[in-house]
Amino acid sequence: MKLNRKFLSFYYDGVEEFPDYVIEPKKTMLLIVDLQNEFCLRDFGEALGFKEAGDWERWEPHYDRLEKVVIPNSRKILDFFRENGLPVSFGRIACLREDGEDRSPVQKTEGWNGMLLHVDSYAAEMVKELTPQKNEIVVNKTTDSVTTGTNYLQLLQNMGITTVVVCGIVTDQCVASTVRGLADAGYQVITIDDACAAPDMQLHDTELKIMNIIYTYVMEAKDIIKLIKEKL
Repeated sequence: MKLNRKFLSFYYDGVEEFPDYVIEPKKTMLLIVDLQNEFCLRDFGEALGFKEAGDWERWEPHYDRLEKVVIPNSRKILDFFRENGLPVSFGRIACLREDGEDRSPVQKTEGWNGMLLHVDSYAAEMVKELTPQKNEIVVNKTTDSVTTGTNYLQLLQNMGITTVVVCGIVTDQCVASTVRGLADAGYQVITIDDACAAPDMQLHDTELKIMNIIYTYVMEAKDIIKLIKEKL
């Protein structure tokens, strides 16, 4: 298995070999996290707030990466999974009540973590390039992790899944929380560097360095496709 050695932390510096994951394609689930209209479109949702606040120059590189790197690479992996009949899932921030009373306490607070995305709203939908299809699982959450307060872990168990490939945003928040939850539950986790992002890419790189090996193997989109293709 080709690992991304760019993200080796102090703990693993100097280690030359790591054990391979046992990859069984039919037991490998793709999980796309929070690539929703609210967070990804530069003329909608959060982006409008950054522009109104005069903060767009700081945020624009993040939206550039989403459009040019993260969404296209997530789509490449998604297409590969679909073409080969492999299981696909999506995790998204979405509450069930229009007034948001079912949200977690952190999402009810004011400031960065406060948000209200109703399950039926355009804001809560995945971006059009990543629209879920029939028989693809969509998990709604009002937490950072897809594994907290949802039935996602039970679904994985029911389906006999052993490995989860994770793409999405934000690397140091919802992606990291999800990766840790999956790893603690006993799943092999592969996180795709060039299909994830954080507004500050230093945070992205640091988080992947923290999680690599102990919680997940960090790979590139082309490498995970190649790896699974070899196992088909």
